[in-house]
Amino acid sequence: MNALKDTNYTFTGQAGFYRGKVRDVYYFGDKMAMVATDRISAFDVILPRAIPYKGQVLNQVAAINLAATEDICPNWLESTPDPNVAVGKLCSPFPVEMVIRGYLAGHAWREYKQGKRMLCGVKLPEGLKENDKLPHPIITPTTKAHEGHDEDISKEEILSQGLIPGADYEQLELYTHQLFERGTALAKKRGLLLVDTKYEFGKADGVITLIDEVHTPDSSRYFYAEGFDERQKNNESQKQLSKEFVRQWLISQGFQGKEGQALPAMSDDIVKSISDRYLELYEKVVGQPIVKQQYSDIEERIKNSIIKTIN
Repeated sequence: MNALKDTNYTFTGQAGFYRGKVRDVYYFGDKMAMVATDRISAFDVILPRAIPYKGQVLNQVAAINLAATEDICPNWLESTPDPNVAVGKLCSPFPVEMVIRGYLAGHAWREYKQGKRMLCGVKLPEGLKENDKLPHPIITPTTKAHEGHDEDISKEEILSQGLIPGADYEQLELYTHQLFERGTALAKKRGLLLVDTKYEFGKADGVITLIDEVHTPDSSRYFYAEGFDERQKNNESQKQLSKEFVRQWLISQGFQGKEGQALPAMSDDIVKSISDRYLELYEKVVGQPIVKQQYSDIEERIKNSIIKTIN
């Protein structure tokens, strides 16, 4: 199964390189070229096999949603010269990810189920069950770990530790709520519920700027709106489009990213099923099927697209 696991270019004028969990980033002065590979991570661990078309889905969904939110907040993106490539402004990132939740799902539910009623300094009401809609969206920030796990952190801890100046943090909270409201409205048009998501911000020339990806299946969780209330009433699992099914599969195989746990093997069937989910999410979010890229010349194609754009 063809997939793009990594890239290893050296460009004229290249000032640096960074390999993240999913993206390979090439730096050029005040610009950066971000290659969305087909790597997949869960529980902050990169899984052993890459997922066909995943990088293309992430890159194109992110570009569409960055364009759909640029009236709310400036963003880093300038062009997408290839299905897997995004080029834009180099920003100085804030050391915190702004996670916002409209429903009690995923990590928040796992914490709640263990009896915790405070999440990142936010008090949760009693009597909730998995996937219930919260009384109002809550912001539950995390630290940004280059290695290992991101950690929950409260607004009070962020400010007391001096991670983000107070005035900047207030603006980040405002942008986060506005972006989530826009994402919720866009999802509704497609018959989806935006359950939770994360936003990352930085500064470019002193201006707070939205960076990385927006409303993608890696950064967000979606439920199907149709039948949601009935499924909740009957205590049934929600039909969702997100990476949560990958996490659940890993949990069923005895892996949650904890020390001493071994990553399970990924069969061709598992890889295909994950790829199909990403393609399905693209179609649901965008409203039309993706035009699948060719893998035969992908590495050369990506390289040439960056050279032409940067030069």
